[in-house]
Order: sequence, then structure tokens, then C-alpha cells
Amino acid sequence: MRVAIFSTKPYDKRFFDEANQRLIDNGGPSAGHEIGYFESRLTVESVSIAFGIPAVCVFTNDEVDPQVLSMLSGGGTKLVALRCAGFNNTNLAEAARLGITIARVPAYSPNAVAEHTIGLMLALNRKFYRAHTRVREGSFELEGLLGFNLHGKTVGVIGTGRIGAIVSQILTGFGCRVLLNDPRPNQSITNYGAEYVALDTLFNESDVITLHCPLTPETNHIINHEALSKTKRGVMLVNTSRGALIDPAAALDALKAGQLGFLGLDIYEEESDFFFHDLSGKVIPGEFSSQLMTFPNALITGHQAFFTTEAMTAIAETTLNNLTTFERGEPLGLNEVTIDMIR
Repeated sequence: MRVAIFSTKPYDKRFFDEANQRLIDNGGPSAGHEIGYFESRLTVESVSIAFGIPAVCVFTNDEVDPQVLSMLSGGGTKLVALRCAGFNNTNLAEAARLGITIARVPAYSPNAVAEHTIGLMLALNRKFYRAHTRVREGSFELEGLLGFNLHGKTVGVIGTGRIGAIVSQILTGFGCRVLLNDPRPNQSITNYGAEYVALDTLFNESDVITLHCPLTPETNHIINHEALSKTKRGVMLVNTSRGALIDPAAALDALKAGQLGFLGLDIYEEESDFFFHDLSGKVIPGEFSSQLMTFPNALITGHQAFFTTEAMTAIAETTLNNLTTFERGEPLGLNEVTIDMIR
């Protein structure tokens, strides 16, 4: 099947080429796909690249809005393959109206994101990034590097899907008290000693709060001024899920006031303007992002939580398998995204 892959980086091409070659090795030349790689994001301006191509493959910062979908449909595209789990950048209602199938990779490596989340907690708490800079400059003093034991602390986990469940399990292993919140409780997590509580209780009692819920109208800016006013002073907040779960103005105000003691982000609401690009030597756009980088208790990584060999392999293989399944006219099962998922 012909597919146009947008937002391509060298590592994307490497893993997709390897996965495609495995398909060919296992099933012959007809088992592989004809892949076109394009560095540009999918937008109204770039959508013409895909005209005449039956499938496009997109990532988190590509735009799959009604206008783009309409143009894709007019150009003959029948499948949009998301190489990620989230689908908040895709207008599912318009896709359904146009008869465009949306596929995704629902679980490429929850361990990768969960482990990165724990890494952010540890780095923020024990200030690894500051210590590394000091030692490289020949300073070995400890002033300003004081942390706290995670053991015995209360950690609130908002969203207990695959990633949130793994984070909860790891934290119970640290000896933390783990509070959970999710409209669809996963009772298996409580076997590790974690407990489901109301959101206000989680805000009130947590020393650390970590976000692992999807972005929906209900969770948009779930962390806002009101929510932060309910937390302990000096709370740590970590987000490796979706940027718009946090109101950036509220987070910035809470950092300035000391209500937020630590902030760890792997994603950001307006990240499409600069994440995945080398902007060294340039002015980073956005008031929030530029101010955030001045705080010693804030740590940002560039949407890399998913970025492991295992995850990239799973993303490429599942995406190409979705193409194969669609081309054969077979049901995509849980890998298909439908409008019912957000109702």
C-alpha cells in the first residue's frame, strides 16, 4: 500500500524501513509497503503532498482537522494511520462523515513513558541536572541540592490506563502511598496497595501529582488555578501525557507563588511550534515556555518519554500492520479509532 509519512525524522525512517523489510522478508515483496517520507507536518499547506496516495501516517503534532480531512478525502486518501496512541489532534466526526478510517498504535510501550515519568520525578527531586552541571564545572558543593525521600510520600496518579498502572506499581515499590483517580477504575492496581479517591482528595493529600489521562473536553486544563489552589504548597507536578491537561498560565502563577515546588514536563500545550526541532541559537516562542526555562525547579524534556528502541520498533510494526490489515479489507479491531471513543 502507498503511504505518505509526515513529520518524518531520521529515526522514523530507520525504524519504518527496518519494519517494512521484515514484512518483505517474511512474506515476499508484495507484503511490504511503498513508503514516502516527508519532513513537513501535515497541515492545510502541506496536505497536497498526499493527493493520490491512499494512506497517510501522522504523529502527535500533525493537524487532522476538518479542512485537512476534507482535502485528504478529495485527494483519494482512505486511511489516516496515527503512529501514536492519542487522537486528540484528529476530528473523528469529520473522518467518519467522509468515510476515512483512523487507525492508531494503542500501546506501543507503556513502560517507556512510565519509566520516563519516574525519571522526571527523581531528577526534579534530587536535582540531577543541576548537580551534573556543577560537577562539570568543578563544583562539588551540596548547597541547593537537598531533596526528599520518595519513600513514605503520597503520590496522586490521574489516569490509570496502561501507563498510569505501571507508574502506580513502580511507586508502590518505592514505598509510596499511591492515590488514584480515573472515571474507569482499574481494580487490579489496588492489589499493589493503591486506592481510588475523589479528585479533590488527591489534590489535597498528594506530595507528587502525575498525569496519565487522555486529552478530552473533560480533562482539558484539568490542572488549573482552582485545582492548584487545592494542592499542598510545594507539590511536584509531572506531565508526560498531553500538554493541554495543564493550564500554562495557572502553572506559571503557581511556580512564581511557590504553590508548585517542582514541575516536570515532557509535553507542552503549544509544543508543535518547537518540539522535535533544533532551535538552538533562536528565541523560543511563547511567554510560558521562555519564562519556564528560567525556573530552577522546572525540568522540560522534548516529548521523548516514548523514545526507546522497543517503543519505536512497536510503533513502526503496528502502523505497517494496520496498513496491511486495511488493505486486505479486514477489521482493525482495537487499533481503529471511532467517534464512540470520545462519547
